[in-house]
Amino acid sequence: MTAKGHSAADRRNLVIFPIGWLLIVIALAEMLLVMVSMSLLDGEAQAFLVSSVGTFMLGVAIIVTFTPTRYGMDFRQAVLFVTTAWVVVPFVAAVPLMLSPEGLSVADAYFETVSAVTTTGSTVMSGLDNQPETVLLWRSLMQWVGGIGIIGMALVIFPFLRLGGMQLFKLESSDRSEKLFYRSGQLAFAIFAIYMLITAACILAYRIGGMSWFDALNHAFTTVCTGGFSTHDASMGYFDNAFIDWASVFFMAASGIPFLTYVRLARRAQSSSRVETQVVGFLLFLSVVSFAIALWLVIVDGIPFASALTQSAFNVVSVVTTTGYATQDYLAWGTPVAGMFFLLTFVGGCTGSTAGGIKIFRFQVLSRMISQLMTRQSFPHAIIVPRYGARALSDEEVASVCVFFFLYIATWLAVSLLLQLAGVDPMTALSGSITALSNVGPGIGAVIGPAGNFASLPDAAKWILSAAMLIGRLEIMTVFVLVVPAFYR
Repeated sequence: MTAKGHSAADRRNLVIFPIGWLLIVIALAEMLLVMVSMSLLDGEAQAFLVSSVGTFMLGVAIIVTFTPTRYGMDFRQAVLFVTTAWVVVPFVAAVPLMLSPEGLSVADAYFETVSAVTTTGSTVMSGLDNQPETVLLWRSLMQWVGGIGIIGMALVIFPFLRLGGMQLFKLESSDRSEKLFYRSGQLAFAIFAIYMLITAACILAYRIGGMSWFDALNHAFTTVCTGGFSTHDASMGYFDNAFIDWASVFFMAASGIPFLTYVRLARRAQSSSRVETQVVGFLLFLSVVSFAIALWLVIVDGIPFASALTQSAFNVVSVVTTTGYATQDYLAWGTPVAGMFFLLTFVGGCTGSTAGGIKIFRFQVLSRMISQLMTRQSFPHAIIVPRYGARALSDEEVASVCVFFFLYIATWLAVSLLLQLAGVDPMTALSGSITALSNVGPGIGAVIGPAGNFASLPDAAKWILSAAMLIGRLEIMTVFVLVVPAFYR
């Protein structure tokens, strides 16, 4: 049953009611952390217990108060629910960080949890090597859970906005060979199973590479979700281990590929050409850029090629997939390389993955549009239809990609201006705004670069960046559509 014909109260309740269940899930996760803290005796059990009980009671109150008389969301309510949930959940998840003996301020705690659930990886916390293990695990767990939520949005909600070109990846295709599943529950289960398998494989690889089980668990959580939170201030550089670096490169790249691709492969279904197009482009782009920067390091700094390729590949893949790990301060590799990494912040991975950014497929569509326009300059009477993979691009899809690019750049500039009004220097503002919008993590410069963090920024800047992380994770359009009056009619 759809929401058509529902009363105004039911339409409201259908948006709020599921949030109550989300809060109960968070409460149960926090109770699990209570047991972890008690076993570790790290002094965090009380903070997580109080938060768990309070969150559970709030969740039950919402469920009881806002139970709808009829069920069935329409698309409008689904968008409202998703947006509301991504704003509210970080507030609730931030409570243990505020109640912790090391207690963060409200602005810092919300920033940290938004960064976690959006898998951005920016942090205001320092001294991670000495932080309680329960707090570190909570940060990693939030990122990991956020990752699976991101995949769900990318596959179910975003394509139906018909903006930003995401309609290219609708699950309901006229090509019946694309309908691998006839129930959304089957698809969700398959993707979650693959997510779990990749996580387990990543844990094992990190453990074989020499990490402790605790470090392997945390870093696997934040690798597969392309989040980038670490248990050490030096991030992956703490381990100084080439095997771990390459294992991380593999799993970061694997997580930047659409998870639906793995579902198709697991079911031995023929991969869609439009999915293969972005995957091939993504892997080729990573390879070319990594190799180019490695050559720079060999020629300019005299680093052996094997070492240069390891350093280059790790940091390039980390930034492009928006994971945000670092093995060293790559900004010290020279001004051209620093500029390259700034540009890489915009790129992102594939749609349907946990990566953020503009996404590879939009750059591919844009390149085809430019090629078409250039060809028409030479052959004005030719009929040229831009194609993406095996299919022709409609005018709507082409226009929507252009609109997305415009709004993305406009939002970046607007956020950077707001940060400067909040007292942030221009370099940090420009870099911080795009790293938040693209959900990358580290920015450019001495303050928020790979060797720094966001702790020194004013509280107003942290709230602005928190909003930017949410807008970026919701693919810009989901937020902008909420201010259009026609959306509510």
